[in-house]
Amino acid sequence: DQINVKEMILPLVVIDVHEKVAKNPDYTITMEDIKDWEKRHGPVPEGAFVAMRTDWSRRWPDMEAMQNRDAKGIAHYPGWSLEVLKYLYENRKITASGHETTDTDPGIATSKDDYSSETYILKQDHYQIELLANLDQVPETGALVVAAFPKPKDGSGFPARVFAILP
Repeated sequence: DQINVKEMILPLVVIDVHEKVAKNPDYTITMEDIKDWEKRHGPVPEGAFVAMRTDWSRRWPDMEAMQNRDAKGIAHYPGWSLEVLKYLYENRKITASGHETTDTDPGIATSKDDYSSETYILKQDHYQIELLANLDQVPETGALVVAAFPKPKDGSGFPARVFAILP
């Protein structure tokens, strides 16, 4: 209930790592990915919503495919690195981030109850959105994202309706 409406309509930045994820489901986004994006498009704009495109959403709604667990029960899905999140939130001053997986942290981390990347975002008083879809249908830059939420008093997490407005 504390998210201001001005934080719900933001410039959309899509960092596309889907080809790397196709080769390595444990892929964690790197500073090289961000720097490559910035070489092509300029600095990530202040106040942006940064989404990581992995094409993992194509596995939805099959939770077994989403978790991609091995024989030992370890989940294998991509995630954010803490280094990248700190750069985006502290240096580029983004407002929010999102991804197609069920968690911010990669599966190999969450399988060990390591949610340090998600914890970092929430301690910064920012929000994130999980289970995004259709990131393959928006440009890496130039679109706006609208993230609309219900307003339950003291709500810590709830469904969001997210859509992009294309140029």
